[in-house]
Amino acid sequence: MNERVSQPGGEGSAESMDLLRAKYLDYCSAQLAELLLYLSPDEIFVLSRRVSDRDSERASPGWEQLVEVATGWLAERVALPPFETWVESYRANPERYENDFMGLWESGMGARSGDVQ
Repeated sequence: MNERVSQPGGEGSAESMDLLRAKYLDYCSAQLAELLLYLSPDEIFVLSRRVSDRDSERASPGWEQLVEVATGWLAERVALPPFETWVESYRANPERYENDFMGLWESGMGARSGDVQ
């Protein structure tokens, strides 16, 4: 599954599908993190309690679980592009996405492959 994909503007350069998927997940994480920053701690608490109250078997959540629930709620409602659509857009204009990465893809991919420069 380490298929290589040509990248425009990079004479002969190619990025593996693994690297593209890592960048995509980083992009999606960054989008959700940015939206999460717009929520106050009180809004995160209220939202999370509302979601957790549907699951009466759950114990009272701590802050990390509250943020996890709020992030999951946002992920279900945000219109993030499917991977294939994102790859097409990224390949057409990778510079457009440079400010949208948190750098998670670098740490995850650097240890597994030589794709990171």
